[in-house]
Amino acid sequence: MFDNICKFLAETFSTDFATWLLGESIELTELSPSELSLEPIRADALILRQSEKVVLHCEFQTEPKADVPFRMADYRLRVYRRFPDKQMRQVVIYLQQTGSKRVQQTAFILERTRHEFDVIRLWEQPTEVFLRSPGLLPFAVLSQTGDHAQVLQQVAQAIDRISDRQIQSNITASAYVLAGLVLEKEVVGQVLRRDIMQESVTYQEIREEGEQSKAQQIALNLIREGIALDMIARVTGLSVEQIHQLQAIAPQHPQA
Repeated sequence: MFDNICKFLAETFSTDFATWLLGESIELTELSPSELSLEPIRADALILRQSEKVVLHCEFQTEPKADVPFRMADYRLRVYRRFPDKQMRQVVIYLQQTGSKRVQQTAFILERTRHEFDVIRLWEQPTEVFLRSPGLLPFAVLSQTGDHAQVLQQVAQAIDRISDRQIQSNITASAYVLAGLVLEKEVVGQVLRRDIMQESVTYQEIREEGEQSKAQQIALNLIREGIALDMIARVTGLSVEQIHQLQAIAPQHPQA
């Protein structure tokens, strides 16, 4: 869920991200991993955007993973093969504070090969950076602060000043999700306006994911009780094929 929100923000507000990460307010268009030779490596919130002169590669991480340095080196070579004259900025953005040393890694090293990339740990970044642009507002609550709830209040005030209703609702929904990394759901709900958030496409997708998850959990329980699959399909609204997939991980209770 967090990955999808970060992707949505970076793709919808690419100019805000360019200003933040590249220091230039430039338009960035999508660069599909399929445009780079070989099959894309599965990555959390992989974002590739490009202009005429530069490629921006971002990866958002809630938890550090051991293969991140390799992925950064691999994509740098792929981009060079496809666009040898373009500069490239690579950034790994860690959302949630952790004591893992992996969030300090800024290079891939293999024998005599070394590739460096940038790392941003949001909890070390000044809050003001994220309050300047609509597309960055949802990240403010994860920044360097001793009072996350107070920062969320600032975010809510900034959102109220956005004139475009659709942008306002999408930013609210995104802020709601990301704030859940550092604040209790009840606290977040008291600060952010639900009436605005419910108009957001992002919010609707989150609700659909939640409803799908509930339906799957109900189906798993019924499978374990030995209920017929067609009956489970009628009760949950899931397809028989989806239930077959769930059945593989949910052994039934032994028959009496």
